Formats: sequence, structure tokens, C-alpha cells
Amino acid sequence: MTEPSGGAGSGGRGVLIYGLGRSGRGVARFLAREGVAAEWHDAQPGAEDGALMAELGFARGGVDGTYRTVVAAPGVPIDHPDLRALAARGAEIVGEVVLAARARPGLPLVGVTGTAGKGGTTVLIAELLRACGVRALEGGNIDPPLLDVVDRAEVAVAELSSFQLERVPGLRLPVAVITNLGVDHLDRHRTVEAYHAAKLNITAGQTAEDVLVVPAGLTVPTRAQVRPFQPDRVALADGQEVLPAAELPEGIHPANAAAAVLAVEALLSRLGRPLDPGALAGALRAARPVAGRFETVARVGGVRFVDDSIATRTLAVEAALTRSVAPVAWLVGGRDKGADLAPLREAARGRVTRVIAFGEDGEALARGLELPYATVTGADPDAVMHAAACAGLEALGGPGGAGTVLLAPIGTSFDLFRDYRARGESFARAARALAAPPLAGQPAPEVKV
Repeated sequence: MTEPSGGAGSGGRGVLIYGLGRSGRGVARFLAREGVAAEWHDAQPGAEDGALMAELGFARGGVDGTYRTVVAAPGVPIDHPDLRALAARGAEIVGEVVLAARARPGLPLVGVTGTAGKGGTTVLIAELLRACGVRALEGGNIDPPLLDVVDRAEVAVAELSSFQLERVPGLRLPVAVITNLGVDHLDRHRTVEAYHAAKLNITAGQTAEDVLVVPAGLTVPTRAQVRPFQPDRVALADGQEVLPAAELPEGIHPANAAAAVLAVEALLSRLGRPLDPGALAGALRAARPVAGRFETVARVGGVRFVDDSIATRTLAVEAALTRSVAPVAWLVGGRDKGADLAPLREAARGRVTRVIAFGEDGEALARGLELPYATVTGADPDAVMHAAACAGLEALGGPGGAGTVLLAPIGTSFDLFRDYRARGESFARAARALAAPPLAGQPAPEVKV
């Protein structure tokens, strides 16, 4: 990769990394490996961010400078005043996805987006490709950053959020997947139309040679060949069933598997590689859910504890409720981001025994769901989650009961936890502690609800 033009001779300073964190650090490591000089800016850099920039020899830049290229982190809104000002001075605003595509134009890139299910589908596509002998690695919105895998992969499979898809000028994907389109991130995009428009950027650069995999019945503007999937039938494009949906492992959503199979079939055809339906079926049977995505983390008697901490979108929460073995004790809380509760009230009817509310907006969400609820309070994250897990078990009849204690919180994690993973890990620790027999002489944990 050559350094972008716009150096001192043209009044520019090359590349600015705007926003660090996970994505920005991945960009910085990649540029350093490529020998590209860059500057960086972050309003509140963490200690590890500053240390890494110093180690890489990248100086802190100013947003009043002139740059050829600005690589902006997904968390920075596309209309942020700093980005607007930088663009007005001639900078092209891109994200890590475009940087990866331009730096490695020969690397096939599969993109996956959607309101729910994109992470699980991304991992499944990579696993199925590996089962077919392709050295595929996943990255992007899911760990690790995309730029951390592009030099180790024969094919890169990228989970793409609407934030990332706001800044993908000219991106062309040989295979793209839209798992579904619902409502999310209105605090960022402001309208459903703007949110959907960002999602649809995944197909904006595709041509008639490319393939777009979408749910049957979803019509989107595209020049690509459309391959619709049935959410309950895991089959190839010609209708041949790869694996009955009932044989998928617990925690693997049939819709994700159906979309993944069609994406893998399309990419193998593009690469001129053979398709082995038996290998696909074997890989699907061996698949495991991504941590924090409808994962059974413990069992106490007939009660399953299911971590779906990432479920903050209405579609994702609705799917979790539908898939859970009833009766359900439903852990709800965090910071409300304006989810539509009406579909959730319908999905919970006759299935949810009690809502366990926790965190900043848990009680308000529980009231909006119009279901019986108990409230767990406290400022210590692990103590709160432990109490919530205990309360969920008690709502199902204690250790002798049956059903599902489901963490599908609706709210974001940032009131108590650093991210959804930390919240899910806390829930899993609490659930496993309940599943483990207490040591002799130790009292059972006290629960205050």
C-alpha cells in the first residue's frame, strides 16, 4: 500500500485516524505494517490508545489540519462537525472496510449486515468456507477488526454495522448478505429510512456479476443477482436441502444458517471451487453460537440460562423470546435506546412468567412490557447480575423448576458494563455459580429483589 497523496507539497498531511478504540487501533496497526505515516485524533483517548500510538510513532494531529484521507471510527457519526470540516478542506472520509478493500483488492470480501443475526451469520459463513477448504477469517464489527485478518485470509468475511456502512464509497462486494431490516439506532440515524439507507450501502457498489442474499419477501434496490433464503429451510439455491432445520445445534438460528449456505455457495462458484453439501451439513451440525448470542451458559435442573446480551434490537429480542423454552424468566435492563416494545409484548404473551428488571432503565422497560416484574437494584455490576440470575431461577420454581432464564436485555450495557460482552460474561458467571453445588458449610447467596 502506498501512502496517499496529499503530503507537504500539496498542503496536506496524508492520513488522519479519527477515533481510536478497537477499530482505530486496528487501522493504526495496519498502516504501521504498511509503512504509511499517519496522525491520529481522539477526544478522549484511553491509556492503551496513547501507548500504542507512541509505540507506532504516530503523532497526535489536529482536526483543523488538511488531510488527504480521514479513516473514521464507526462510532463517530458521519455528520460530526469535525468530519464535515475535514471533508470541506478536501479530505475523503472512509472507514476501515474501504481501507481494507483498497489495500487488498485481490482479497474476496463477503459482507454481512442486518438488524439482527449478522454476527452469527458472519461466523457461520467463515466456518462453512473453512469446512470447504477455504482459508476464511471473520472480522469487522465482530472481533477482530477487519484489518487484523486481511493478510492471513484467503477470504475475509466482514460483519458490517450501519455505522460502518455509512462510509464505504465505491465498495464492491462479490457476495453480500442482508439478514433482515428492522428498526435500530434511531438515536444515530434519526429515521428508519436513513438507517435502512445505510444498511443498503452494502449492495450499492455491486454489479450483475455479484450476489446479494436476502430474506424471501424482502425487496431491495440492487443490480446484483438476488438469492432469497427461507428462514426455516437450510437449502442451496436450487432448493436442495443441506440440513433439516430441526437438526441444527441449540443456539444456531435456522435463518442465519440458511443465509450462510447461500452465501457460501455463491462465493465458491465465484472462486471456481467445488461445493460439498456433506461438508456443509457436517459443519452446521458442529456449529456453536457466538458468545453472547443466544448461548446456553449453564443449567440448573430443568432450567437453562441463556445469554443473549447482544439482543438490544426489537427483532433480536423477539427472536430470543420465540426460541426460548417456556416458561421464561426474562432479564431486561440497561440503558433504553428507544426499542419498539409492542412486538415484544406479543412475543412474550403466554411465555414469560416474570420480567427481572435491572440497571438504569430496567424498571421503565418492564412497565412498558406490561408484564409482572421484579426489580434488582445496585451499583456493583456483578452483584446486580448475580441477583438477577437468582431472581430468574426463583421465578421458575428454583432448582427443581424448568424453563429458561433469558438475558435479552433490550437496553444497551453502558449503564453498568463496558460493553455487551462484559454484561454477558457477568451473567454467565452468575449462572454457573448457581449451577455449581455450594461448598460445605457455605451459606447460599442472599438475594435482595
